[in-house]
Amino acid sequence: MKFTKGALVVILCLLFYVPKANAQNNGAGLTIGFAQVGSESDWRLAFTEATLAEAEARGINLIFVDGENNQEKQIAALRSFIEHNVDGIILAPVVETGWDEILLEVQAAGIPLVVVDRNVTADSSLYVTRVSSDFVHEGRLAAAWLAQKTSGNCKIIELEGTIGSSAARDRQIGFNEVIALFPNMEIILSQSGEFLREGGQDIMESIIQSEDMSQICAVWSHNDDMAIGAIEAMNEAGLNPGEDILIVSVDAIPDIFKAMMDGDANATVELSPYMAAPAFDAIGDYLAGETLPKWIPVPGTLFLPDTAAEEYAKRTQ
Repeated sequence: MKFTKGALVVILCLLFYVPKANAQNNGAGLTIGFAQVGSESDWRLAFTEATLAEAEARGINLIFVDGENNQEKQIAALRSFIEHNVDGIILAPVVETGWDEILLEVQAAGIPLVVVDRNVTADSSLYVTRVSSDFVHEGRLAAAWLAQKTSGNCKIIELEGTIGSSAARDRQIGFNEVIALFPNMEIILSQSGEFLREGGQDIMESIIQSEDMSQICAVWSHNDDMAIGAIEAMNEAGLNPGEDILIVSVDAIPDIFKAMMDGDANATVELSPYMAAPAFDAIGDYLAGETLPKWIPVPGTLFLPDTAAEEYAKRTQ
């Protein structure tokens, strides 16, 4: 489901970002390079649209590169940004490791770089700050809801995101921390669907063929797209997702709210796609000589079916 540019800007302004009184650091007139992970999910597309809209609204010349889920393409993009002598760089890294050399090149060029969304393992001195959600907290929220819903008694299938990404690892850590408190909660199978809808569907189709689904209590998915793929596979097999098998995931994209309205999904933890404003602010503030914290958190919320229709309307108007 494609987000409209106008809706993204309005929601961003109303819900997630309070503009500074000092407008001189909003980035107007700057040239900023943005190396995006790719376009693997509805959430990623919404994140890209929100960033493009925010740049346009501020008068920023944004050089956008789709990394196509390939680290080498992202590294090449960063080198091209250096060649263009951009004023700042935003990097949404596909994986955590392997960034040290290129970040040293960016630093040597005197260009401030902000990491957004996923994390990197490089020394934090190589970038200005990171703007992101708290992935561990997202996993904890999902697990806490499931523990409460099932009274701590549940056999779980986990659909993992991209192996090596901080989002997949940290959501898994947070979820596992909580279910470890409940002896009768157990992940019996975990596979990576690469954050892709078709990945979730393929995994679930295979599981349906090989497992006794009557023993499965819930599907825990690292993002909504994989969850929706799994829901499609279950519906095609005559199962009842959302009723016989609970569905909890992360992102809060429009399609998961539609699935809740249809009774096929039960909970989603919001991963806000509105990270551009604080990222642009960070670059402007850095260029103005301000000192920044090394992490700027972006808040999220747990959503349940009782507000699904309202949230769906907000995200598709």
